[in-house]
Amino acid sequence: MKQGFDAQRLRDWVFEPIRHRYSERDTMLYALSLGAGMDPCDAEALRLCYEEKLQALPTMAVVLAYPGFWAKDPATGINWVKLVHGEQHLVLHQALPVAGDVIGYTRVTHVIDKGADKGALMISERKVCDAQSGALIATMTQTSFMRGDGGFSQVGQQSDPPPASRPAVPSREPDLKHQLPTRPESALLYRLMGDYNPLHADPVIASAAGFKQPILHGLASFGIAARSLIESCADRDPARLFEIGVRFSSPVYPGETLETSIWHIEGAQALAFQTKVLERDLIVLSHGTARLAPGAS
Repeated sequence: MKQGFDAQRLRDWVFEPIRHRYSERDTMLYALSLGAGMDPCDAEALRLCYEEKLQALPTMAVVLAYPGFWAKDPATGINWVKLVHGEQHLVLHQALPVAGDVIGYTRVTHVIDKGADKGALMISERKVCDAQSGALIATMTQTSFMRGDGGFSQVGQQSDPPPASRPAVPSREPDLKHQLPTRPESALLYRLMGDYNPLHADPVIASAAGFKQPILHGLASFGIAARSLIESCADRDPARLFEIGVRFSSPVYPGETLETSIWHIEGAQALAFQTKVLERDLIVLSHGTARLAPGAS
């Protein structure tokens, strides 16, 4: 554990509300960064990247009112070089508007010690609300793995109890599989959503971190998996996907193909899933769960 780390300081960290105005252009750019529109003759894909009858992908909520890489602030005490995005969960309380004016409210809810040699977990929550009405649009929970900050409970600091683990996918064969390619330039496109970490753009920095090339953002892989669920299980209606959560297992290189295996749980509206890179036969998203609103009868 790096000297100066204070778990309570993280729990008490003050996040100023962030106002975010986004346009239909932003909604289309987000979808394009996730590969929508790669087939110019796919009329259904135009729902996501053409202004006529435009619909927003629900996972775009994760880039709205984002507080930035605040963990890099020296006052946090976090060894940010060893910080990894571990899990993400999203609940939509209404269909995401294609353009809007929103306010994001972020707080740290848990700081969990896993041991001096195992690191620590930090769980943060962000609520995105309509700036005019105050209506809640989305709630996001992010688990960050602080690999360099474990052991704080051994020096008298409080550790929160861990939350329930995400469920593993069923051991049986999946009910279906769905493949989507990624664009070679997808990381360069996705970083325009607000995450400018050079690991996703600069080959020199990626190489220093041990990667053969810049890697795709985990939340981009998250959004692509959501596209697979929408296309294969929700009649390609993005408004039907109102909850999705996942664990990040391995990085994706832009240009690789993502195959999502899907299991129906408790009927057609609850799903379990995992996603792998076909070219390397490697699971990159695990312990995935999702819920769909019923379709039109």
